[in-house]
Amino acid sequence: MSVNIGRPRANPCKSTGTTGIDKRSVRGPVAVTAPGPKGTGAVGLAGDRVHDVKHHGGDDQAVYAYAREDLDTWAAELGRELPDGSFGENLTTSGLDVNGALIGERWRIGEHVVLEVTCPRIPCGTFAGWMREEGWIKLFTRRALPGAYLRVIEPGAIRAGDRITVESHPGHDVTVALTFRALTLEPGLLPELCAAGALPEETKEQVRRRVG
Repeated sequence: MSVNIGRPRANPCKSTGTTGIDKRSVRGPVAVTAPGPKGTGAVGLAGDRVHDVKHHGGDDQAVYAYAREDLDTWAAELGRELPDGSFGENLTTSGLDVNGALIGERWRIGEHVVLEVTCPRIPCGTFAGWMREEGWIKLFTRRALPGAYLRVIEPGAIRAGDRITVESHPGHDVTVALTFRALTLEPGLLPELCAAGALPEETKEQVRRRVG
């Protein structure tokens, strides 16, 4: 539905620092490329970047997608409008079960771009400060509608209105939502994540440490 690029602004949860969570929809095509390793602030969409380089950005978090249907669910619950980009997502989708997507699933967007689902978004203090909702991290975690990060497999350009086609499915049933639940409130699910080879290496290491 929309392609959203961040506008740098003061971090709402810190006295100093900048955040790129304020995403706004843009017109026209946006170049999508693999940004390289985490630590530089680079992300997949041209004109966007992250400022918490320790925790965000890089190849495994190149693009963040969130479903318009889930934004509408939140809007009804919170009693406020949530325009596209409200959760800091780069892509606001429609008609696609983002949280039900499998880790390693590949999406073709438009003619050229192919992205691969890597992991769920884990809420942070900046997200809580941006939303200005009491107990936001706990509420977001309980709902388990995290949205998906994706890595860039084939670069190109995308624009609002491009069709998203699921091109391939991995041979397991580890979804974005299940991964989120395992990493947060349901650690008993962690062993199931071992089947998802497309998870980021740092997530795999986290799973290995916690499972033993």
